[in-house]
Amino acid sequence: MQRYATIRLAGPVLAVLALSACAGGNFRPVADAPVRIGPAYTIRGTTYVPAAAPAYDAVGYASWYGSESGNSTANGEQFRPGWITAAHTTLPLPTYVEVTALDTGRRIIVRINDRGPFARGRIIDLSRGAAEELGMKAQGHAPVRVRRIEPSEKDRKRLREGKAAARISPVPAQELQRLRARLPAKGR
Repeated sequence: MQRYATIRLAGPVLAVLALSACAGGNFRPVADAPVRIGPAYTIRGTTYVPAAAPAYDAVGYASWYGSESGNSTANGEQFRPGWITAAHTTLPLPTYVEVTALDTGRRIIVRINDRGPFARGRIIDLSRGAAEELGMKAQGHAPVRVRRIEPSEKDRKRLREGKAAARISPVPAQELQRLRARLPAKGR
């Protein structure tokens, strides 16, 4: 009797596994081309206009997200919380940015492949992996500088494979003070 129960359960389990394998095919492969800017869009009454912005350099607040594992990002890739990725409201997808934690001066390179954050005062939403790499996961949010960059192909490849880019030395104390002075008075 127990053998028949195992066989009856095996059919539905195999069907679920087969369907989940098919679902994986719906994601766009992780690639740097094509770069998508996209049309303007409105979220909660705010309109965002994506643009190329090659000289993007902003100071504000970052948060992080990670519970959406397996969902599709705005550019169609599978969201992987442990990877060094982020969401931005208007930069092209994908775009590479240097993110500096203004509390510590620590810097990392991040690959933007999603849209967000849609919370007031936030300029970037980091994946859990990026938040850990930057040292801000425990805080939940932190003051940051986000600057668009063109990293080496080696760093791009590492980020496309879910690995961290090469380490960058921290920002010198004097520059860190100048960046902190640019922070909005109330952003949290």
